[in-house]
Amino acid sequence: MADKSWPAMSIADANRILTAPGMPFEMETVTIRGIPTRVYKNAPPHLRFVFEAGRAYGARDFIVYEGERLSFENHYRAAVTFGRVLADKYGVKKGDRVTIAMRNYPEWSIAFWAAAALGAVVVPINAWGTGPELEYCITDSGSKVAIVDGERLERLQPHLKNMKLSGIVAVRTPRELLVGAEAFEDLVARPEDYARLSGDPLPDPQLMPEDEATIFYTSGTTGKPKGALGTQRNMLTNLISAAYAPARAYLRRGEQPPQPDPNAPQRSMLLSVPLFHATGCHSILVPMYAGGGKLVIMHKWQPERALELIEQEKIQAFGGVPAMVWQVLESPDFAKYDTSSVESVSYGGAPSAPDLVQRIKQQFPKVHPGNGYGLTETSSITTQNSAEDYVNRPDSAGPCVPVCDLKVVDENGKEVPAGQVGELWIKGPNIVVGYWNKAEATAAAITDGWLHSGDLVRIDEEGFVFILDRAKDMLIRGGENIYCVEVEGALYAHPAVMDAAVVGIPHKVLGEEVGAIVQVAPGKDVTEEELKAHVGKLLAAFKVPIRIEIRHEPLPRNANGKILKTVLREDIKKFVGLSAA
Repeated sequence: MADKSWPAMSIADANRILTAPGMPFEMETVTIRGIPTRVYKNAPPHLRFVFEAGRAYGARDFIVYEGERLSFENHYRAAVTFGRVLADKYGVKKGDRVTIAMRNYPEWSIAFWAAAALGAVVVPINAWGTGPELEYCITDSGSKVAIVDGERLERLQPHLKNMKLSGIVAVRTPRELLVGAEAFEDLVARPEDYARLSGDPLPDPQLMPEDEATIFYTSGTTGKPKGALGTQRNMLTNLISAAYAPARAYLRRGEQPPQPDPNAPQRSMLLSVPLFHATGCHSILVPMYAGGGKLVIMHKWQPERALELIEQEKIQAFGGVPAMVWQVLESPDFAKYDTSSVESVSYGGAPSAPDLVQRIKQQFPKVHPGNGYGLTETSSITTQNSAEDYVNRPDSAGPCVPVCDLKVVDENGKEVPAGQVGELWIKGPNIVVGYWNKAEATAAAITDGWLHSGDLVRIDEEGFVFILDRAKDMLIRGGENIYCVEVEGALYAHPAVMDAAVVGIPHKVLGEEVGAIVQVAPGKDVTEEELKAHVGKLLAAFKVPIRIEIRHEPLPRNANGKILKTVLREDIKKFVGLSAA
């Protein structure tokens, strides 16, 4: 626990000091889409500004990937060269959509910054998706170009004729698989030749803070995924918010936040989450680039490899989702590696057990752990909990960043008294414009600038948010959002299934696994394995239930006909042999 003299300052006083005139987090009010909104006065105006400024880090390593090292200067040269390819060969201009669909390769960042520097709208899509899922996002966004890796290109091959693309660029793809695509290295260069590329900047697209910047697809509770349309201001509000919690922690501790030191050692971070998530892109890639940090990328998450890289690259920060932190802490090889460089372990994107905080403190004594809460629609960060605050409230997601307003409402949208449970609504410059080409969905999700989070919370007297449940019917498996209705729809598509309910199975590492209970239609029969195989043909592998209980009697429902998932959550625990307590 923290010292008895802690906290030295209230959250409100810390906010007042850090956001005062002349301070780095100074705020001002501007009108965004007709709504007066607090914004960070010192936030960069757009991603192009950040991209150009990052070149100043020169020969510093920016990305380290499986033995490859890419400096800021060579990354810049590759990005501007690819930007010219996008503009000159494929006709990409400001406002055009450019899809990125690949695992975490260095080229992901190159493609992102190249498109962003042109003023294009970057569309990162979930690389875990099936061919039809990838096709939907590409066609729905109206993307002009798609940049993919070999695995994604293979999945898309049957769908290429359906997509109205000006071009497909494939990275790290064997020549024999380059059907319908052009090789990235033919258009730009091989990594070892980046230094020979021209560093001449791209034409200035004259970006403004409210210009469109990204479309991140988020699974819908009904129908197809929805593309959350983000602006330059959304993205760069998050850049400033990412630095806020550490500064607030210093004041709460009775210390002054340190001044930026250009001679300080380079910050290094292990990337363990996908760049196609808002966390990976908004809260890791952009801040690390803007701050001159070193981003260490793994080909595939593996806790022992993570420990090896922490020692080799002197990693200062790692995290991701709680599952990954647990795996590192519980690795049998933990003691074999030097982890003394680690100063920060932070995570979000999934529920975390309160005792994770104590485990981190035990194995990383000098670390101040942290977590946070945000959504794709909030451009990542909304609340942050770190340092002593997190140790004292390990079950809280923390207070909101100063540019955000929160309120808790009942089912009619009326604000409830402080401390009571209701749905969290969020307002601020981080809220996306809405859903791409889905006006009705936008109107249902955003009211006068307030985003309806779909999460049930309570907020204590000091502003700490406690997430109690997800009003949206969603599971989170290792940081991946899985909407129950989508899996239920796949189950319903089997002719033997009469009724279906998808519920979470608690899992210490992943947070939750997908479970299902189905009622078989009279006169029909089906096995658990048959149903798993059926779902696997329709959805990505991570959405397939690990266990399916098959029943012949009706599933329990309330008087309104709604399935009682509270009952079924306990039933599935018993079915898989877990305690229902």
